[in-house]
Amino acid sequence: MLFDSHAHLDGERFDKDRDKVVERAKASGISYIMNPGADFESSVKAVELASKYDMIYAAVGVHPHDTKDMDDIMLELIKGLAKKPKVMAIGEIGLDFYYDNSPRDVQKEWFRKQIRLAKNVNLPIIIHDREANNEVMNILKEEKAFDNGVLMHCYSGSAQLARQYIKLGAYISIAGPLTFKNARKAVEVVKTIPIEYLMVETDSPYLTPEPYRGKRNESSYVKYVAEKIAQIKEISFEEVAEKTTENAKKYFGISK
Repeated sequence: MLFDSHAHLDGERFDKDRDKVVERAKASGISYIMNPGADFESSVKAVELASKYDMIYAAVGVHPHDTKDMDDIMLELIKGLAKKPKVMAIGEIGLDFYYDNSPRDVQKEWFRKQIRLAKNVNLPIIIHDREANNEVMNILKEEKAFDNGVLMHCYSGSAQLARQYIKLGAYISIAGPLTFKNARKAVEVVKTIPIEYLMVETDSPYLTPEPYRGKRNESSYVKYVAEKIAQIKEISFEEVAEKTTENAKKYFGISK
């Protein structure tokens, strides 16, 4: 049993074979998939997928790339979606100073407002952080986001920063790049962080793990991430699957 804690199955790259992708996930031992939104439209699609597929759950929110298009009306619409069945988090939200597709001050403003929304609806958050480590940490602390729950999606920071996060009660989600040959930083994170604070994800259709790197990613491939964690930690694959699934279910409040 595995939990893919982050997959964008709503994306158009799955439009032709989404049912088959879900079936392959089931056949590969995936029992749960969390599908976060990246803007309002994809958040709506995430909610629709959660209603259609028993194994899929949704998060709703606006990615930092798209915060330039946000306003208070959209925030209220996201709030409405957050109250739908099987919506278990606000995300993915955060800061991206690598691409800067939205101005940095705009990213920060809507990051804070979406954290406050999460607190208002009593949901945890899923964080996107790229080249903005200090700013993300400072905003999370200032907004007291750790009170509701913080999940660092597709974590790419240092082991030292990861230790700071888990001291504050956050979880760290590991994706396909862990399997790459040059993944020294990610390997150190996995060595350092106890399994009780780790989750696994695909971030599909992106970041495909070895041996399928270069092809479209999908939820069934999350097992390769779990296998690599087992190898690094020198524990069984079954233990990694059990613990990371348990962590994700606890974090998202899924009891079934």
